[in-house]
Amino acid sequence: MIDEAPPIRIATDLARPTPEEVALFRDVQTGVAVDALGGRGALDHQVKPLFADQSILCGVALTCDAGAADNLAVTAALTVAREGDVIVAAAGGHMGCAVVGDLVMGMMRNNGVIGFVTDGCVRDTRGIRGVGLPCFASGVSPNSPARNGPGTVGEPIVVGGVTVCTGDLIVADEDGVVVIPRAQIGSAAKRLDIVRRNEAALEARVKAGLRQFDR
Repeated sequence: MIDEAPPIRIATDLARPTPEEVALFRDVQTGVAVDALGGRGALDHQVKPLFADQSILCGVALTCDAGAADNLAVTAALTVAREGDVIVAAAGGHMGCAVVGDLVMGMMRNNGVIGFVTDGCVRDTRGIRGVGLPCFASGVSPNSPARNGPGTVGEPIVVGGVTVCTGDLIVADEDGVVVIPRAQIGSAAKRLDIVRRNEAALEARVKAGLRQFDR
């Protein structure tokens, strides 16, 4: 147990998109989401789903900067988490120990969190499968983290080479994780139909025998 309150900074008045804005990207594949953003937006390729059959995710980012080998910020995020949030934890790419295991993932579920993303490691994979939340990480390690801080909750972070802010949309599937900045939700949503139409037209031509792109 922690006897004294360690250094942790939690942002207040965290703005989030509306449920209607979130719904615009539900069931959108990551490739389509990226194309609607102009070709970028995915986290580093190492951040992948722990289980392919638990990889479909669309929710609101709640950020925390845990730093290397620590998870105090992750547990602090539970105090401000809302239904439909995806906790996104920056571990600085540290691969020496896990950020969370099945028990913390279970607490996330109990707080209405719908998924977890980190550029670090997780552990207790059998237990995490039982929790049932989509979990995206760069690896797996049975080593334990400390819970000392310092850390932040709700402030901008960098995960997998991409800046993530609380209130951004997280769209994820078996291919990886895409971040849609809150300020771009509207413009990206308008492009979804264009991207889908173009994809469908090209797919039809490929099935009809197209052998290469038109010059």
